[in-house]
Amino acid sequence: MQQPQTRIFSWGRLKAEPHRIMSPGTAEEFSARLPHTDGKGLAHGMGRSYGDACLNKGGTLWLTARLDRFIAFDPTTGILACEAGMLLRDIQRLTEPYGWMLPVMPGTLMVTVGGAIANDVHGKNHVGFGSFGDHVRRITLVRTDGEIIECSPAYRAGWLAATVGGLGLTGVIVAADLQLRRMPGPWLDTDIQPFAGSDEFFQIADESRHDWEHMVAWLDCTSVAGRGIFQRAKPTCIRSRPAPRVRQWTVPFTPPVSFVNRISLGLLNAAYFHVNRSRSGRTVRHYAAYLFPLDNLQHWNRLYGPRGFYQYQCVLPPADAPHAVKAMLADIAHSGDGSVLAVLKVFGDRSAKGMLSFPRPGVTLALDFPNRADRTLRIFERLDDILRDAGGCIYPAKDARMPRDLFESGYPRLDEFSAYRDPGISSSLSRRLMGS
Repeated sequence: MQQPQTRIFSWGRLKAEPHRIMSPGTAEEFSARLPHTDGKGLAHGMGRSYGDACLNKGGTLWLTARLDRFIAFDPTTGILACEAGMLLRDIQRLTEPYGWMLPVMPGTLMVTVGGAIANDVHGKNHVGFGSFGDHVRRITLVRTDGEIIECSPAYRAGWLAATVGGLGLTGVIVAADLQLRRMPGPWLDTDIQPFAGSDEFFQIADESRHDWEHMVAWLDCTSVAGRGIFQRAKPTCIRSRPAPRVRQWTVPFTPPVSFVNRISLGLLNAAYFHVNRSRSGRTVRHYAAYLFPLDNLQHWNRLYGPRGFYQYQCVLPPADAPHAVKAMLADIAHSGDGSVLAVLKVFGDRSAKGMLSFPRPGVTLALDFPNRADRTLRIFERLDDILRDAGGCIYPAKDARMPRDLFESGYPRLDEFSAYRDPGISSSLSRRLMGS
């Protein structure tokens, strides 16, 4: 129902922007209400985009939380049909007892199916399983003129390619069919390997490609050499272990200052490195503990204080990645600022399904920075220069400030995508980077 303007944050909590809110409860309601929206609107799920991809400042947000129903699940084929507001967490809870799981999951399960498609999310297993869009069999899309479009890889494939990774700009995703994967159980054989610098990271990553499914590295941004912790994992057939009891914690309020600052940064990075180095070697862990460690700390984004934080996530082409990663880490270390959550992952040698999909061959580096206004933005400008020289690009789902030229150079199918845009949909990000 339409309400007076409400201020909404994205996950980075940089600024609460005013929006009008509508929350239709069915696909039919969306089809009926969208043509009568006052101005342009945007679908909004859990708001886990870090920047302004999920915001529509001054406009309308169509909340999809009530589109949270399962439509069908075939435990013999692993094909799941559901509404787009369904959380990935709830899919896992339904399908895991039958031996099926989502093939690709991002760093949190608190994401809707519609959001996962619109941002073509990726996980730690891109080398073998690609991104979320690789496993979408069908999408139901409602346009703002009321038209309903069904698309799949075999039927109206252009609409599928525009909607996967399309940032919610081709219409409102109301339902989807997904192909799940067989799993022997919820346990992973995991291995922790500390490394002294980025050269060693690339060596371990290359050695791990064929034998390990999941690969991710944490980096110490206070270290010029780029020391870190490499974690890799693969499914194991262990079945008899009881699921671990996990205690949920929450950050109950936003502190007056960021817990991540120049005083705490070195201490936090050193502590994380040494604790995990002491745990090096192989062990068996539940997949949730390995893949989604921050889901046990609700509202962790509040720790960055009232000014919020930026995430800078980029992908670097294979040939230039080693040099570019070194240059970025050296710049960050010398700046005196940095990130506690600095993550380096390898992408496989495959092209994404979506016209605006972020995953592509290379290495992706993700960095969280407390918002220190111009000082933080100047760091990003220097990282942008390194990224331009390497021919890389920035992830729109994590972005709140990338220059338009980097967006256009990083997404060469932008003109092709524009033909599929819904004229009644706009976002703060689309106006910033596409002009409308």
